[in-house]
Amino acid sequence: MTAIDYSAYEAMADAEFSRILDEARERWPAARVAVRHRLGEVLVGEASIAIAAAAPHRATAFEACRFVIEEVKQRLPMWKKELREDGTAVWVDPSRRAASV
Repeated sequence: MTAIDYSAYEAMADAEFSRILDEARERWPAARVAVRHRLGEVLVGEASIAIAAAAPHRATAFEACRFVIEEVKQRLPMWKKELREDGTAVWVDPSRRAASV
């Protein structure tokens, strides 16, 4: 694989990001959390998602961050197409949950 091409209906994805972040803020009110996911072609080895979490205690920030990434993997309406070295492309089946995003 050389890259993953991410696509989404941005308004729907943004709404789901907001819901996920609202839930994180409810669970960890002292934490501040932000998330951004790239769209388009992302080369192998490059980051596709960034999550920033800050809290008075490190454990709280890590818990909030873990919550956000797991919820994004489960709920974000995003489509992934793997771009292969031989020029072919394969859509990733969202029901086949990968170990990482």
